[in-house]
Amino acid sequence: MTVGIYFATTTGKTEDIAERIAGLLGGVETPKDMSDVDDLSELCAHDAIICGIPTWNTGADSERSGTAWDTILDEIGELNLSGKKVAIFGLGDSSTYTENYCDAMEELHRYFQQAGATMVGYVSPSEYTFDESKSIIGNSFCGLPLDEDSESDMTDDRISQWANQLKSEISGL
Repeated sequence: MTVGIYFATTTGKTEDIAERIAGLLGGVETPKDMSDVDDLSELCAHDAIICGIPTWNTGADSERSGTAWDTILDEIGELNLSGKKVAIFGLGDSSTYTENYCDAMEELHRYFQQAGATMVGYVSPSEYTFDESKSIIGNSFCGLPLDEDSESDMTDDRISQWANQLKSEISGL
């Protein structure tokens, strides 16, 4: 089983979280910056994919991360990821941007789902403080939201719990 971890970042925080998640999961490839990916078919070579995305451009209807993800969303939607499991984590600021908390996760989720991926890693919003998020699908976040600006003291526990969740949702991990 191969698991790829991909991220895009503007401040380095998303990369840091990607590396920490890789360490907790063990046996996954070294996280890779999407700006270094030349051919998106690389994603198809994995059995599972974990993606990290920050939310910038809050309030925007599209291209909410302000990173390399924004330029390839349509291309992701055109991939054939049937049979692949994909999990998403996102970074945002729940106190300053409480009405757009981790919105970019939803956009990435939508395009991977469009490509036929099985989405995993949903998280209950019950332990989070925010007003609104486009990343709430049904009754859950469509991935792991993290706030390194206002709630960094909660990050270690959140990523540890999520890594354990992924181990149960992605067989062979």
